[in-house]
Amino acid sequence: MLVTERPDPTTLVLRIQREHKRNAIDHDITVAMEAAIDELEQDPALRAGIITGTARVFSAGTDINDPRDKHTARGGEYGVIRRRRTKPLIAAVEGLALGGGFEIVLACELVVAATDAAFGLPEGRIGLIASSGGLFRGPRALPRAVAAELLLTGARLDAQRAYALGLVNRLAAPGTAVDVALDLTRELAHSSPASVTATLGVLAALDAPAEEIGWSATAAARTRVMAGEDAAEGTRAFNEKRPPRWTGR
Repeated sequence: MLVTERPDPTTLVLRIQREHKRNAIDHDITVAMEAAIDELEQDPALRAGIITGTARVFSAGTDINDPRDKHTARGGEYGVIRRRRTKPLIAAVEGLALGGGFEIVLACELVVAATDAAFGLPEGRIGLIASSGGLFRGPRALPRAVAAELLLTGARLDAQRAYALGLVNRLAAPGTAVDVALDLTRELAHSSPASVTATLGVLAALDAPAEEIGWSATAAARTRVMAGEDAAEGTRAFNEKRPPRWTGR
């Protein structure tokens, strides 16, 4: 489930709480995520949002065993990945942010990570691709060679290296990522809401051409992959907890 709270009048915290499934995103969380972003956007008292998970995991991405839709009309994947917003969103990462969980992080403006956190895009290991923005937002947020390693091998990127490479804005002691994110929201409160909204609009406009190309190329790649044998084999192997037997098709 997704739990929301207001630790202060200007901040909305969205907590993904499904740890028995490594906070994998299902249809219900998707719907709740869009509703929470609606609340953030529509309430003039709110200045920023924070997305976080639980103490051991941010999110492992899509729940591949939930057949229901995990897209919304306004937010796209998980109700947030493609959402155009006028208020900043901060990812507060404890533990692992993998696959779609990392792609949620890439959809945020600012990132706080516990020092023992890690990021990864392991979709290729189950015959899939990073179809929620990771294929093009990853190389935009990280050096191309580093992003390519994550995408091609499924390797993980630890928080300290992610900070050194500029993906993470602030490092936090384990268990304090939300507290450090709240410190960031207090810094944001010194800026004019109109200025923040205008700045986000310019950043979105600068990214728009690359986003259009990225989504189009991702859709074509996903169609090719999903039509092949490896995607089905990867899912079977994942559910059966065994190494996949790839055919290359």
